[in-house]
Order: sequence, then C-alpha cells, then structure tokens
Amino acid sequence: MRVVFGDGTLAQLPVEAERLEMTRILVLSTPEQRDQAGDILAHLGKRAIGSFDRATMHTPVEITEQALAVVRDKVVDGILSVGGGSTIGLGKAIALRTDLPQIAVPTTYAGSEMTPIIGETKDGEKLTQRTRKVLPETTVYDVSLTLSLPPAISATSGMNAIAHAVEALYAEERNPIISLMAEAAIRALADALPMIVAKPDDRDARHQALYGAWLCGIALGSVGMALHHKLCHVLGGSFNLPHAPTHTVVLPHAVAYNAKGAPDAMRRIASALGAEDAAQGLYDLAQRLGAPLSLAGIGMREADIEQAVAQAAARPYPNPRPIEAAALRRLLQNAYSGQRPAGEHA
Repeated sequence: MRVVFGDGTLAQLPVEAERLEMTRILVLSTPEQRDQAGDILAHLGKRAIGSFDRATMHTPVEITEQALAVVRDKVVDGILSVGGGSTIGLGKAIALRTDLPQIAVPTTYAGSEMTPIIGETKDGEKLTQRTRKVLPETTVYDVSLTLSLPPAISATSGMNAIAHAVEALYAEERNPIISLMAEAAIRALADALPMIVAKPDDRDARHQALYGAWLCGIALGSVGMALHHKLCHVLGGSFNLPHAPTHTVVLPHAVAYNAKGAPDAMRRIASALGAEDAAQGLYDLAQRLGAPLSLAGIGMREADIEQAVAQAAARPYPNPRPIEAAALRRLLQNAYSGQRPAGEHA
C-alpha cells in the first residue's frame, strides 16, 4: 500500500488517481460527511463521476448491494472512501466483490484503511474475513480533515484505535516488530487524545493522534484479533450498538479478563498509558476523555447479555485466556454497569 501522510495532502489526490489509472471514480461517504465528499469531488475534477453517501456502521450487506448498483450503472473504475470505518468498510465490501482499486481518505482514527479485514452484517450477525483484496491501494492521511471531528467522537474513535494496538500485543500471531509499533501507538494516542478534547483545533495533537491511528491499524492488520474484538463484533452486529463507543466501553473489561493470561502485554500497555495497571489505565483514560463508560449508557439492554455471551462463546477468536461463559458473563455485566475494573492482582 502507498501512504501519503501530512497536512494539506488532499491536493495530491489527482496524482494518486492518475497513478492508479482511475478515470471514473465513485466517492463514498456517510450522510453526515456529504460535504466532505463534495470537497473530494472538487479535488478530483473530471475523474469523479458522482458520490454515494449512504455508508452505514457495521457495513450492512443491503447497503453494499445498493452501492454496487451505482458502480455498475455508472461504469465505475475506482473507489474513493472519505470518512471512518463505516465508509472505508463499504469501500472494502465493493472491492471484495469487484476488485476495483481504492483510495482511502480517513477522517477519524478507526484504522480500517490499514487492515485486510472486512466485517459485514447480514441477518443480524456480523461476520469478518481477512483478505488482501480489500486493502486500499493508497491511503491519504490529511490532518486538516480531522480538525472538525468533534471532541466526543475523537475520544471514542481514538479509544477504538487503541483497542487494535492492545489486542495486537497479545494476539496469537504477535511478533516483536508489531509489538513495538503497538506500544508506540498506544502511547501516541494516550498523549494526544486529552489534548484534542481540551483543544480540538490543536494541529500537533491531531497529527500525533493520526500517526498513532495509522500504527494501530497496521498492528491490527498484521496480526490477529482476540476476545475484545469478538465481543464488539457481537454487540455491534447483533444489537446495533455504535461501533467506537462499544470498543471504548468494552476494552478495559476485556483487558482485565486477559490480564493473567498475557502479563507481558499488560506491562507494555500500562507503560504506554503511564499507568500502574493496564485495565484501570484504559478505564481512567476513557473517563478523563468524557467518553461513555457503560453499555447501558450507549443503548444495550441488560436482558441481551445472555445472548451476547452465547454468541461470543460459540465461535471465539484465539485468546490468551480460555473463553469461559461464567467469566464472560461477569465481564459483560461489569461493562454494562460501567464499573471500574478490578486491578490485575485483585
């Protein structure tokens, strides 16, 4: 993948489109980012043939089918996704089915642009697969596009990114190089996010956060996922909970669950956070950012916990600690109520 990183890099989009021989580009966005899609269309000029602004979180298959109809009707030869994980996920879903080249222009810290992973929702279930077909050919990071990201969304988007790096540290396929990147990513975001919440137009902090998110995405895409991501896929796909807030709430509790099974990872997470305990450090960071701390607060019903436990235990991802239904139930109950996780040695 080619990466263009900096401030004002949108100006390079025509060059990148020409390099990929894109002449009929469809620009993807969510409804909320329609204006940013319009700016992209202006940069691309005659190379853009229109936009599709119905990208939705968790990449529902029915939305992908609507976008594919536009792709066929307009004889599209390239996709440009501007936005976060929802939009980039839609671009991946189109590429999976068509093999069209993609340019990703992230505006959040989701990191999806760096991973060969796609998660799609169908019939109330979110399923993921890993294939290099979905990797964008080019990613253009432009710090200026993140300046308008509200502090609350910046916080949860950044915590979502941290989750990628956290699980890379105890993934089954972990390796020393990715672990170095993951630890650096956590440190960059943990330092930058409080500054962004305090001063959203701080370009240096935004630069540092986008750099951290880039590293987080590479970490997730290079190794694997574990319990935290499985739980979030279940909660998002089956109960339609918002993606980044769900990651924010679940992460400290998933880390507490895995603490004794991955002691080296816990030390590295705590060090990157400047905390004594990994799980508590993550919880305290979310609290400091004013981010949601409970599943109840983002729309989950307590009655759904049992179904979530069953689904997460049915097809678990590799995890450093065995998946035990009773312990999983406690994890979700704690996340539901939003209580601070117990320390590693409690």
